[in-house]
Amino acid sequence: MAQAAAPHSAPAAPGALGTFPRQARTLLVIADDPSAGAASLPALLDAAGRLRVRTARNLTEAARLLTDDVGCVLLDLADGDLDVLREVVAMAPRQAVLVLTDEDDPEKAAEAVRLGAQDQLPRQDLDAALLNRAIRYAEERKRSDLARRQLAESRLRAQENARLERGLLPTPLLDGSGLALARRYRPGRSRALLGGDFYDTVRTDDGTVHAMIGDVSGHGPDEAALGVELRIAWRALIMAGLSGAALLGTLQQVLEHERSGDEVFATLCMIDIAPEEDTATMWLAGHPAPVLADPAPRLLPEHAAGPALGLLPNAEWPAAHINLGHQWHLLMYTDGLIEGRTGDGRDRLGQEGMLHLVADSLHAHPAGGQSFVDDLLHEVRRLNAGELTDDVAMLLLSR
Repeated sequence: MAQAAAPHSAPAAPGALGTFPRQARTLLVIADDPSAGAASLPALLDAAGRLRVRTARNLTEAARLLTDDVGCVLLDLADGDLDVLREVVAMAPRQAVLVLTDEDDPEKAAEAVRLGAQDQLPRQDLDAALLNRAIRYAEERKRSDLARRQLAESRLRAQENARLERGLLPTPLLDGSGLALARRYRPGRSRALLGGDFYDTVRTDDGTVHAMIGDVSGHGPDEAALGVELRIAWRALIMAGLSGAALLGTLQQVLEHERSGDEVFATLCMIDIAPEEDTATMWLAGHPAPVLADPAPRLLPEHAAGPALGLLPNAEWPAAHINLGHQWHLLMYTDGLIEGRTGDGRDRLGQEGMLHLVADSLHAHPAGGQSFVDDLLHEVRRLNAGELTDDVAMLLLSR
């Protein structure tokens, strides 16, 4: 038999299944007696050539020799018993598996494939060329199987992300309100569907419109999931009749129980618009103040703001009462909108720069609406000279 190559470890491939070894020409043979049979494996493998061969007489030895450069496992079952095949397939999920038996049995070959092997070969009439070709075909079939499985897993992940995105971007409950709503959401992570920003709007039976926008610190999937939990909790608490500082205190408890670490916090802006739609009450929890245009845009007062959720155990969030007037636009946003740069320098857009952009966008779109928020985000990205790195969420309520 060809000399066994010394085992070595290659870097583990990414992903749950990993990828098939590139140009894998190392063969692991599992056989009680490789030299037995009419056509012995040593002679066949020597004739096949260009193969690094390792041999194991049992599964314990095989597990030690099964490193990342092994592309195919050849399981020699002289008695044709396929029970051990299950263990080999489980042990080598990234490798092609061939089964060599002493009989030509189509049913047994089909059973071997069902158990996870790429093929079953009868020892009779087997020659070096056929064995070499079978190994190559098995490796290619395994590559194809892994690719199909990884594609299926990617589609499942995309479906899960889409379901999570639907939770993050809810359907507004504003039936009966005379207010117009426009919204925009854009995650900062590359190719991400969602980020840590969240928002919601609900009109309760008494005619009050409740609006909220928030931002979980960080940008990963854990932060996105926490944002969904806070958004759902907020809507449930609103519909249960809770509001104001008591609601924020309950949300803080939810965050403390669900966050991945004590350093995680969330900022929040919450506004209750009275049924007459000309006055409102605002609570800020470490969040940037909204913009009110009535008609000139201005920042709402931040002097009554409290800390972000999750920072202080006994925090207080005072209320600020706002006169909206008869015609107005109210823009709620997350800090990703104002942290973009302006040109090649290090200057940030900031709230003052945003006010100028809001004035320009309202001049172009006096009725507000979706065209206003889309134009505003476009201008922020233009000044940043490219994509923004932070999540951005905007909520525009207009009367």
